[in-house]
Amino acid sequence: MLGYTTIGVSDMASAEEFYGALLGEIGAKQLFGQDRIKFYGNGQGGMLAICIPYDEQAAASGNGTMVAIDGGSREGVDKLYAKAIGLGATDEGEPGERNPVFYGAYVRDQDGNKLCFYEMKM
Repeated sequence: MLGYTTIGVSDMASAEEFYGALLGEIGAKQLFGQDRIKFYGNGQGGMLAICIPYDEQAAASGNGTMVAIDGGSREGVDKLYAKAIGLGATDEGEPGERNPVFYGAYVRDQDGNKLCFYEMKM
């Protein structure tokens, strides 16, 4: 349903390093981009884009905005969480079962963007 989600970043080189390493854990890579925007994905659906805001104002994370990334399994969630923390993300909720069908972990990147890594069984 979603084509892509865009989040603002303040330092493109740092964000490329963070998201390249993090999303590489689930087989995603930078697919294309220009100077101010880069798109990541695995070529099979939705993408995550990082960008220097078009209006040239400071990047700011949205209150209540979060990007959820499918970890594929509980182990995948744990691995993504550990990778993000190792890359300098801050903890917003360690991996754990949130309800009987949802296992998740939460971090914020260097710009304060909130990410969720999850496994959902329906």
